[in-house]
Amino acid sequence: MGVLTDYFRATDAGAVARTMGEGDSGPLELEGAPFDGFADKGLDPAVRLGVLVAVVRGVEWRPDLVGSRPVWPAVPEEADSWVFELDAGVRDVLAAVPDAAVAGLAAEVVLTEDWAGTPVEDVRATLEDLIALSRRARDAGDLLYCWCTV
Repeated sequence: MGVLTDYFRATDAGAVARTMGEGDSGPLELEGAPFDGFADKGLDPAVRLGVLVAVVRGVEWRPDLVGSRPVWPAVPEEADSWVFELDAGVRDVLAAVPDAAVAGLAAEVVLTEDWAGTPVEDVRATLEDLIALSRRARDAGDLLYCWCTV
């Protein structure tokens, strides 16, 4: 089984930490659905999201392309699940992608080593979800977060 991820938006890291508590479920499964987002299996923030961002920016992927910082839990070394705050630049570059460009970007992404074998329709759907979430976050003044579990 690979990495499970939820991408969501929130006002700040404090709101995320307070809401997550010490439960084992992802943020989109919490009672009352406090966060707006989507689940995607295997879309880790460093590599696969980084490749998407690299293609959108027209640059070569590198490990630090998607800036992130851990915000939950308090002791990440002892956890099986983590939440990372993504830098606002990632939100903004994804929010700025024109709808007309998504199909071409998806076709380019599937040519990369980290996305090889993934159906272009799946990449397109992931890009559409990320772009829509990024736009909502930008418009609300929120940041993007990624919950990961292994």
